[in-house]
Amino acid sequence: MTPGEFEFLKNFLKTRSGLVLSNEKQYLVESRLLPIARSSKLETLSAVIQTLQRGGNRVLETDVIEAMTTNESFFFRDKTPFDNFRDTMLPSLLKSRAGFKQIKIWCAAASTGQEPYSLAICLKEDAAKMPGWRTRILGTDLSLEVLEKAKAGLYSQFEVQRGLPIQMLLKYFEQKGDMWQIGSGMRSMIEWKKLNLLENFTHLGEFDIIFCRNVLIYFDQATKTEILARLAKSLPDDGYLVLGAAETVVGLTDAFKPVPGKRGLFQKKLAVPETAGAGAGARLAAGGVAGLRR
Repeated sequence: MTPGEFEFLKNFLKTRSGLVLSNEKQYLVESRLLPIARSSKLETLSAVIQTLQRGGNRVLETDVIEAMTTNESFFFRDKTPFDNFRDTMLPSLLKSRAGFKQIKIWCAAASTGQEPYSLAICLKEDAAKMPGWRTRILGTDLSLEVLEKAKAGLYSQFEVQRGLPIQMLLKYFEQKGDMWQIGSGMRSMIEWKKLNLLENFTHLGEFDIIFCRNVLIYFDQATKTEILARLAKSLPDDGYLVLGAAETVVGLTDAFKPVPGKRGLFQKKLAVPETAGAGAGARLAAGGVAGLRR
C-alpha cells in the first residue's frame, strides 16, 4: 500500500465512520483488509483501494468499514456503569417517571449485544420494584454483521465467561450444543437498528439513558463535540449519558456535567435563565423578597 493509498483510506474511513487512523496503524489496516481483498476476488490491497476510489461498490465499502471497526464487547464490561445503572440511574428514574411508568434506554455502538443484554438482565433482576413498568432498550451499531449476532443472542463458552456471573448464565441462557443463547423473553426486550453516529439520529426519539461507551475515543475532537451536542438533544433534562472509562466531556462540550462520585456518568448542564439574576436584584433593591421562585 502506497502512502497515497493509505491517505485515501484514512480519509474514506473518517468520512464514512468517523474513525481516525494514525500513520502507525498501517499494519492494522493491512491485516484486516487482506481477507476482504481475498473474499472480493481482488488480488492486492491496492486493488481494493482503487475500487473504493472509483466508487459504486457498496458491498466492498461496507465490508471495509466493518472490518476496520472495533467490536470488542463483553457482559457487564467494566462493572461500574452497571452498578451506576442499578444504584443511581434506575432509582432516580423510577421516582421521576412514576406517573407514566416507562423508561427508554439507547445503547449506541452496541456491537454484538452484550451491553444491552446486561442492562436487560439488570432490569429483570429488579423486576419486583417495577410492576407495570414498560422498558425499551434500543441497540444500534454501524455493522450489520454484529447486529445479526446480537439479535440472535447466541454466544460461545468463552464469550459468556467474560463478565457474566454463572448464576445469571444458568438463569437467563439456554445451552445450544457448545453455544449459549439468551432466552427469547430477554431477546424480545431489545430492538436492533443499523445506525452511523455521524448521521442524523433525531428520528430515534428521546431516551432517558444513553450508553455511548468506548466510541468517542476513535473520533477527532470536532466529531466528538458534534456528536455530544446531538446526544444532549436526545436526552430530557434529567436523563443520563454513560461514557467509557477513558472518555470525558471536559474540553468538548458545556452541555453535560459529571455526576459527582460516579465515574463515566453525566447529566445535562441546565442553563440558568439570564433574567434570574437581574430580576432578583431588582426585587431586592425594591425592598427585598425573601425567596425566589424555583
